[in-house]
Amino acid sequence: MKTLKRVLRPERLRQVPEQFSWVDQALVQRHLIDRLDAHAAALYLFLLTVADAQGLSYYGADTLAQRLRLSADELGAARAQLVALDLIAYEAPLYQVLALSGTAPAARAALGQAATLHIPPSARDATGPVSLADLLGQLERRRARL
Repeated sequence: MKTLKRVLRPERLRQVPEQFSWVDQALVQRHLIDRLDAHAAALYLFLLTVADAQGLSYYGADTLAQRLRLSADELGAARAQLVALDLIAYEAPLYQVLALSGTAPAARAALGQAATLHIPPSARDATGPVSLADLLGQLERRRARL
């Protein structure tokens, strides 16, 4: 049976944020990433990467678990965490990566303008690119200290 591709939450369609990164900086600024375990962070990154222009993807559970090297239970827990944090919508087998709360087009229109963030050069990390494995390791170490 062919999966009917449809937007699950049209009011939360993602758009490329103004800072020109598909991964919205609000994920860090609002400390949402601090609330994710490594499995949920990996699933979120995978879904961001494979989603279409509307944030939609319909990878099956077996494929996701295999690609992310997770058990079925770990995948389910990661997905539940992302849903609970309102980062994704899920109706098997369809995923929608959601605009972060307050960044959806409707929220921007309500404000009358898009929120703009200026990060001074002194506050930017000048160390260069970091691998996903390093980032996830840092996240796990940070969570272990809590």
